[in-house]
Amino acid sequence: MLDLSSLEKALASLKTALDVACSNEQIKKMGEDIKDTIRAGVIQNFEFTYELCWKFMKRWLENNLGGMYVDGLNRRELFRLAAEHQLINNVETWMDYHDQRNETAHIYDKETAEEVFESAKSFLKEAEILLANLKKHNA
Repeated sequence: MLDLSSLEKALASLKTALDVACSNEQIKKMGEDIKDTIRAGVIQNFEFTYELCWKFMKRWLENNLGGMYVDGLNRRELFRLAAEHQLINNVETWMDYHDQRNETAHIYDKETAEEVFESAKSFLKEAEILLANLKKHNA
């Protein structure tokens, strides 16, 4: 049985960061430096939560299928296997998040940061679905 508490905490942190960044009227009145700092916090939460998500997918698959079926899989294959076992809904969506995560290592401009920030919003919903499915199938 997987201990999902770290994933639950990461999702809660990402949700809080997005709530602050997206709904606080005071932030809308603040300068660009503060907005950029808050956006960077959301992106950092996205990075951490994404990493936990795919690692939990892999652990669940290893625990339930055996390591020999999971070891050596690339990310697309891992997501495909996770979708087959109803942990995630869409392989391509998760590949997009993977690509966005890779972009975070190269964020030098506001446009790229904004793209990753926007992805974090939809990612939260997909990660919550993953968590719910992990809980449902956790043995």
